[in-house]
Amino acid sequence: MTEWNNDLARIAIPTPFAVGDVNAFVLKGDVLTLIDTGIKTPESEEAIKAGLKALGLTMRDIEQIIITHHHVDHVGGVDFFPENIPFLGHTNNNPWLENSEQFTGEYVEFFLALAKEMGVPDNYRSLFGRLKNNLKVHSSRVLTGTLKEGDEIPGHPGWTVLETPGHAESHIVLFREEDGAMFGGDLLLAKVSPNPLIEPPMEEGQSRPKSQLLLNQSLRKIAGLPLGVVYAGHGNPITDPKPLIAKRLQSQHERAMRVYGYLKQQPTTVFEMTKILFPKKYENQFGLTLSETLGQFDYLMDSGLIFGEETPDGTIYHTKQ
Repeated sequence: MTEWNNDLARIAIPTPFAVGDVNAFVLKGDVLTLIDTGIKTPESEEAIKAGLKALGLTMRDIEQIIITHHHVDHVGGVDFFPENIPFLGHTNNNPWLENSEQFTGEYVEFFLALAKEMGVPDNYRSLFGRLKNNLKVHSSRVLTGTLKEGDEIPGHPGWTVLETPGHAESHIVLFREEDGAMFGGDLLLAKVSPNPLIEPPMEEGQSRPKSQLLLNQSLRKIAGLPLGVVYAGHGNPITDPKPLIAKRLQSQHERAMRVYGYLKQQPTTVFEMTKILFPKKYENQFGLTLSETLGQFDYLMDSGLIFGEETPDGTIYHTKQ
């Protein structure tokens, strides 16, 4: 049952995804704030209504919505709330929320070019069509205001914004130094590692964001804080976060070294490695598995352990130094 824990409460909202329920949080203060909203489905709407009712609230009592990042399970439910409600998040959410024809076109072009580099055969290119689902946030809203590193949450003195890209370029966490509490979004989860999802650069001409490296950097960033409890976007609150952060970083290093072991045997493309690592999953979870594999290649490249050689057709084969 949803109930208050001092000044905040958690509402678990169902999703159709393997990760299970997503958490939204209600935060008391000068402004009653909802952090993340769930996906835009009838089941999600009923769960939010029921959770708020258990707290003695309705949809119209929420005075402000903040999203930790643009993914569909965190933002879609904003449409359930009154249209005039302030809707805040990092500015990097905007392209995904606005979903202009120009952005859609650039998104598709980016992935088609990257597919060539990763060695994805032509007969698999149709699977990239599924990646366009990432643009369907199922929300008609755009941000009414933006939050950046160091900003204080409106109506909540002591709560500050930290930029934590990696799982998404738009990702932020909200931190209260007084007691070490953090709304962590998908940066740190109790049972699974967040996927370092491939995303195009925010501006034309920029290089591709190295999502795994950014995720590791963000984890180290919060590890340096006086953390108490992390209210995660999925699963239960994390009451001892620093050992879990260390475990996540070590596990990622071990996955990368497994990839390195394969690369010592022969030069390999990202796509070929994806089939080795995820033989039963890569076709049904094409974007997720490619993202995971590319993240390990980026990590090994950054560590100076491997390098890439481009063939005349633009495919890149990676091998050990």
